[in-house]
Amino acid sequence: MNALPLAYLVPIFLLTLYFILRKKKPAITPLTDTDKKILDDYVGFYHNLDSTEKLRFEQKVAEFFSTVKIEPVGLEMTTLDELLIASSAVIPIFGFGDWQYKNLTSVLLYPDTFDKDFQFEGGDRKIMGMVGSGFMNGQMILSRSALRHGFSKSAGKENTAIHEFVHLLDKSDGATDGVPEHLMAHEYTLPWIKMMHEEMVKIEDNKSDINPYAITNQAEFFAVVSEYFFEKPEILKDKHPDLYHALSRIFAQNPISE
Repeated sequence: MNALPLAYLVPIFLLTLYFILRKKKPAITPLTDTDKKILDDYVGFYHNLDSTEKLRFEQKVAEFFSTVKIEPVGLEMTTLDELLIASSAVIPIFGFGDWQYKNLTSVLLYPDTFDKDFQFEGGDRKIMGMVGSGFMNGQMILSRSALRHGFSKSAGKENTAIHEFVHLLDKSDGATDGVPEHLMAHEYTLPWIKMMHEEMVKIEDNKSDINPYAITNQAEFFAVVSEYFFEKPEILKDKHPDLYHALSRIFAQNPISE
């Protein structure tokens, strides 16, 4: 019997190697009726969607659970906690068809605020959430108290978890700089930067209702106004129409029903 020519063997070898090395898609477990009830009760964004969009939101939450590990630290995790974290991840990307957080492998949930050494007991603890870097790259830390407050009726324009997931979106182009280049056409980049700095000046002069933390840098400005966009879109559109339309274009969403 004649041996197969090398020209035939190479493609066969590569195809075999592909099937051996390819990553299996993680199993996606659909949400239960209880999960959906929790979402409807606690996540206003989900509650305001129509039935078709609710189904898409649920699918995105289930996909998030299949790709990102949520780990409790010093507390007992609840289904509510898990669903609020996943919702925080889905809300900013809801306008994108198949977005996944490729720069995130796990979310650590702490009981309360923590310090720069990741301690959540004693000392000067002011951090409510953070996206890890260096040896913590690929991880996010959230305070449960801040997470739950962000979805409460008293949260106002603030939502710490959404803030941190917006940082991840910002970071997806390689730089956490307030300019999410993967999400905006090049011609909008300079106008967006100009808009950010004009509003920062107003905040410094006490002529803006945007959280002063936004003037820390461009990255924090983007994350802070994104919280505002998703939590109080009607007020943002009324007081800052240009910012609202810019963010609507960036996130491919219009939270206000026309």
